[in-house]
Amino acid sequence: MRSAPIGQRPRNIPTKVVAIAVWLVFLGDPLGDLLSAAHQPLVTALGALGLLAFVAVYVTLFAKLVFGQGFRTLPPRIAWAALGAQFALACLLSLTLGDRWLALFVYVAVSAGATLPVRQARWSIPGVTLVLVLIGVARSDWHELKAVALLPLMIGGAMVGVRQLVRTTQELREARATVAQLAANEERLRLARDLHDLLGHSLSLITLKSELAGKMLPGHPEQAAQQVADIEKVSRQALVDVREAVTGYRRATLSAELAGARTALAAAGIESDVPVETPGELADVPPEQEEALAWALREAVTNVVRHSGARHCTVRLCRSQTLDGAFLELTVTDDGRGAEGPQRRGNGLTGMGERLAEVGGTAAPDPTGPGFTLRARVPLPADGT
Repeated sequence: MRSAPIGQRPRNIPTKVVAIAVWLVFLGDPLGDLLSAAHQPLVTALGALGLLAFVAVYVTLFAKLVFGQGFRTLPPRIAWAALGAQFALACLLSLTLGDRWLALFVYVAVSAGATLPVRQARWSIPGVTLVLVLIGVARSDWHELKAVALLPLMIGGAMVGVRQLVRTTQELREARATVAQLAANEERLRLARDLHDLLGHSLSLITLKSELAGKMLPGHPEQAAQQVADIEKVSRQALVDVREAVTGYRRATLSAELAGARTALAAAGIESDVPVETPGELADVPPEQEEALAWALREAVTNVVRHSGARHCTVRLCRSQTLDGAFLELTVTDDGRGAEGPQRRGNGLTGMGERLAEVGGTAAPDPTGPGFTLRARVPLPADGT
């Protein structure tokens, strides 16, 4: 199943619904005015219809922004049409029904901050605030109005900041995806170049010797047999070279697994404390020991994501010196549920222990609460301390 493009995936729908609905709290004054029976029935009915239309425009606008456009700039015609409708209804309702309806200008300012480019929002939000002040002064005492008058300016400005933050986050996410794609493409090109370098010479030599063997076969079978033997040697060496190249590409490294651990834990919603860069303790670590410890890190983080129910995970790498020699130790600790029931070593932990044992290392899971801790270590050469 194909995933939606980045920036258009339906994420955190409940949060987005709350983000739209939370602003409806400012409808308390208009609703209270309608329910107070301070107006004629016909006026109350028309006011209710106007308020319903105002809320419909607001909700539709923000639903399009949050779910459809991801807080990107709407087409100017749609943005100005929605703002014009909200502004006209806010002016009409506040002029005819009283100063309790001035709260509608807060929504106009919020909509301006969410839909207009920053340059236009900088003058439109103060303009909406000025209209609110003029209508309010004409209908009520300034001392009662000044607290309300600041709301469109502050909340509208805050919405501009939120919108810029969301857009920056989206652009960063897209940039990270692009970088990952470029890195994958570069890796494929590098593999293609290496395979070409490895096989180009060998295949050319095999082709040449095959042609020579074909020409020698009728009159000089002994020399042809020698060419065939050379072809076998070259092909076997080429096969060894390809296997070594592929094995090198597949070898796990701690730097790559640390980056993968951060990504996996973040995707699972688990707060992590993982070294951002390869620590200095990895200097002079033999490739076999590093690979065993890298696979241990991958298995440990996979268990945290799948089984722990943890909120936080810490990864540490450090050198240690004991009477038995120098070691590089990996510690993965989470605050999850730990081991439930009788402790059993699953296939992952068993495989981890076997892989570490091959390089003289050990794995020591500690399920005693709270959480779960895995300690894995590998020996270091005597001259690597």
